[in-house]
Amino acid sequence: MTVSTLTLLVLRIGFLLLLWLFVFAIVYALRSDLFGQRVRKLQDAPASAPAPPTPAARPTVPTPGVAPGAGGPVGTPDHPLAGLARATTGAVATAGRPTQSHQRPPAGEPTSGFSNRPMATVLTANKLVITSGPRRGTEVPLGNEPITIGRSGESGLVIRDDYTSTHHARLMLWNNEWMIQDLDSTNGTFLDGQRVTVPTQVPLDAPVKIGTTTFELRR
Repeated sequence: MTVSTLTLLVLRIGFLLLLWLFVFAIVYALRSDLFGQRVRKLQDAPASAPAPPTPAARPTVPTPGVAPGAGGPVGTPDHPLAGLARATTGAVATAGRPTQSHQRPPAGEPTSGFSNRPMATVLTANKLVITSGPRRGTEVPLGNEPITIGRSGESGLVIRDDYTSTHHARLMLWNNEWMIQDLDSTNGTFLDGQRVTVPTQVPLDAPVKIGTTTFELRR
């Protein structure tokens, strides 16, 4: 075998390896778009955090320079330190009470950063209105069932454009409030300009953008 023949064989093998690597890279990139993500059910919110333990009451420090038996027992009204003892006891009792503090929401429970805006619930939101995109003006009534969104014909809201995945996102109810969940889409789901990474509460009239389509939940 000559040198030129050996070189040609090596080049052929290298070309085949590069071709297969290119094919595998394309399949891996399109995997999430073709199959989507397995829908994960939200677990029930864990029990609220236990109340902080009550601190032990501090012992009363005796006043130096005063004999224990001077002027009768401290608990008697005629003792000169009776008022001081009552004040000290009240202060210790007050210090022993735990102060009320705001507890953080349980870990894993969906929260929303739109605390000052009314949320879309089964009572306040009646329809989904598409405000931009190819299906602008379309209205979808809201019920008690989740709505899947994507290019798939089985979706509750079918959006066909180059930026929408087959199974892109879904609207679902959590404690009677509408949540938006991204299903590991390629181009992401945006709520009021912020990308959705976890199930998030949807305020009324807040724009939700999927691909080139924007919709809102309205009364």
